[in-house]
Amino acid sequence: MNEPLLLRVEEAAKLLQIGRNKVYELAAAGEIPSLHVGRQLRIPTEGLREWIRLQAVGAERVR
Repeated sequence: MNEPLLLRVEEAAKLLQIGRNKVYELAAAGEIPSLHVGRQLRIPTEGLREWIRLQAVGAERVR
């Protein structure tokens, strides 16, 4: 198990190639899965992968 279960916002932003603020916005809107560990926001790796997959499936339907 080499990849972390939870990503920091900065790590998720880098993987998605978007800004930190956008990750916070998506999490606050409930669009991407997130949880708080104490006061810190974390993005579950598997949840993020599933969200990306669902976004890709939705994009295919629009075409």
